[in-house]
Amino acid sequence: MPINYSAIQSALQEFVTSVSNVQGASIMSPDGLAIASSLPAGMEEERVAAMSAAMLALGERIGRELSRGQIERILVEGEKGYAIVSSCTEDAVLIVLTDEKVKLGVINLEVRQLIDRLRPSLTFAKTNVA
Repeated sequence: MPINYSAIQSALQEFVTSVSNVQGASIMSPDGLAIASSLPAGMEEERVAAMSAAMLALGERIGRELSRGQIERILVEGEKGYAIVSSCTEDAVLIVLTDEKVKLGVINLEVRQLIDRLRPSLTFAKTNVA
């Protein structure tokens, strides 16, 4: 079953427009390939994906070297808001951009619900090649 790009795009757009203080969201592969996004005007999808992949790689190294296990979420806090990178599947990562007014408990819950909603659209059958 192929990845359902239109369902992913629709879910991201709905998430960004309906969840308070969310400015953008993107689904990407762990190596930085953008799959779908709903980002603010002027923000480049490829650049966000590349930076997110770098954050993910660094987070995984920190988790491994500090014996923290598999990384589920990386949070970057700035004076203008947050960037939250969360694992969706082994082949997809979600990044959510928020403003500084967001309540972290609420956004973490919303992100988990979005991931649960996206997961079926992100899964595809892997075939064994003989």
